[in-house]
Amino acid sequence: MGSIFFSEFMGTTLLLLLGLGVGANVSLAGAKGKGGGWLLVNFGWGLAVFAGVYAAAPTGAHLNPAVSTGLWIAGQDFAPGIPATLPHFATYVLAQLLGAMFGALLTYLAYKKHFDTEPDPATKLGVFATGPAIPTPAWNTITEALATFVLVYVVLLFGNTPSGLGPLAVAMLVVGIGASLGGPTGYAINPARDLGPRILHALLPMKGKGTSNWSYAWIPVAGPLLGGAIAGALYHLTPLIPTAG
Repeated sequence: MGSIFFSEFMGTTLLLLLGLGVGANVSLAGAKGKGGGWLLVNFGWGLAVFAGVYAAAPTGAHLNPAVSTGLWIAGQDFAPGIPATLPHFATYVLAQLLGAMFGALLTYLAYKKHFDTEPDPATKLGVFATGPAIPTPAWNTITEALATFVLVYVVLLFGNTPSGLGPLAVAMLVVGIGASLGGPTGYAINPARDLGPRILHALLPMKGKGTSNWSYAWIPVAGPLLGGAIAGALYHLTPLIPTAG
């Protein structure tokens, strides 16, 4: 259990440090990447996944409760030698949530002076947590579920291909999801990624930070879990699909 916790904690910490870091770089006052644009954010998150997957490789590098949920429902082990059980699932999710919080803390420390000089509370919150372009709870949930379905379903399929791309393939998948489906909600696609930093935002003694927008917080949790569960369920149909050759 300790090895599982450490692996997922470190992987998720790196994921959030680099992922939130690119958000801080393109949005906070005075940062050298200010105005870098959406594609820079997409590629930053993709490379964050690349680093996190390598760091947590011994435990399958879930880094995401939706991925753990999808694997469990798909009937797969969490990693070689780690069966999908409730104690293991709880350990994965706890490590992911705490890792996300710690990664957010490190991002805050790296950009402390920029948070201090940033005048807009919404911009500060946007570094930590996602938010909708057009607030509509039902449609925002659908968007998050669809984007996470793509992530988890394709990750499950990666396990049945001869490709040796590994972390690079997952990283490029995340870039593609962000570029294609990230516009409506900012694509949390990971309950820990949004909830952990949002909790930290609420706890930090940050001047002028505003609210943590808790009325929206359930959507980037429920949507990804729903998408991951659907991906795991539909994965059972994949042996019935004919393959070339």
